[in-house]
Amino acid sequence: MKFLPDHVVARLQSGMQTPDLSGTRYRALELLGQGGMGAVWLAQDSILQRPVALKVLTAENSSADLAARLMQEAVVLARLEHPGIVPVHDAGTLPDGRTFYCMKHVEGQTLDRYAGRLPLRERLRLFQRIAEPLAFAHSRGIIHRDLKPANVMVGFFGEVLIMDWGLAKVIGNTGVTTPEDSPPNDRVSPAADKMARISGNTATAHGTILGTPGYMAPEQEHGEVNLIDQRTDVFALGSILKHLLQEPPGSPRVEAYSRPLQAICAKAMAPEMSARYSSVQELASDVGKYLDGMPVSAYRENIFERTARLVSHNRVAVVLVLAYLFMRLLFILFSRH
Repeated sequence: MKFLPDHVVARLQSGMQTPDLSGTRYRALELLGQGGMGAVWLAQDSILQRPVALKVLTAENSSADLAARLMQEAVVLARLEHPGIVPVHDAGTLPDGRTFYCMKHVEGQTLDRYAGRLPLRERLRLFQRIAEPLAFAHSRGIIHRDLKPANVMVGFFGEVLIMDWGLAKVIGNTGVTTPEDSPPNDRVSPAADKMARISGNTATAHGTILGTPGYMAPEQEHGEVNLIDQRTDVFALGSILKHLLQEPPGSPRVEAYSRPLQAICAKAMAPEMSARYSSVQELASDVGKYLDGMPVSAYRENIFERTARLVSHNRVAVVLVLAYLFMRLLFILFSRH
């Protein structure tokens, strides 16, 4: 029996995974990455003559359930028109039967790679910018559920985008209705009904665990889907903040940063949902207060810490007052002689 060389096997595997784009406006150029549900391809839009990114179900994952979940991700993204969220241009089914959607091609680095070369204050400013699109999504009733540094992209011009909304959960009356959010007997929109017929049954049942270890809130780890709300993303955002406080980010050694920053992390990542920040804006506001030299809600200062903070925040004024007092003292001493 003859075995094929490794490079031949690799080429055959690549050929099997390459999506069939015949009859479409797209031409596959390069595989950018692959996850548990699908692969992302760099493609050329032949009509608009621009590079785009195609997220396509992998051949081995082309089940009806995953097809519905990928289409749900496209529908969610289409509703979230924000500079910090990658826009969707197109979605549908390829000639080979695989579900896909087309989005803007973003060039840059993931947060875990980008933040390593930044000083602490710039990392905290970057953290605030991550919170902006997430707060916008929450205002539209959409919970990300898989926030982590690898799902945050920083572009070449410093733009910050939250990626991979494949595990997003829709809550409230948002106009986006999916099988996992509607009981089978409820009346649903035609689009949701079509998705339900495609998927059969994609409901996320109680006890199902979705997310990434280390960034999942306790209610996610316990499969308590009915408890998930924006405080679930607050927990993950607190985990990202903790990651950014490492020196360098991602290293096992954590610097003993100021107690207010530690308290902010602890409050965001509190095991009890009621003990966390109630919103992403509240968490980002505390980080902003820390950067501006103001007291944060998560930490109660003692008199010495308050004095040190005020002195640090008003160094010029303190120096001027001390200089004035010193000159007055010299004047009094010399006037006596």
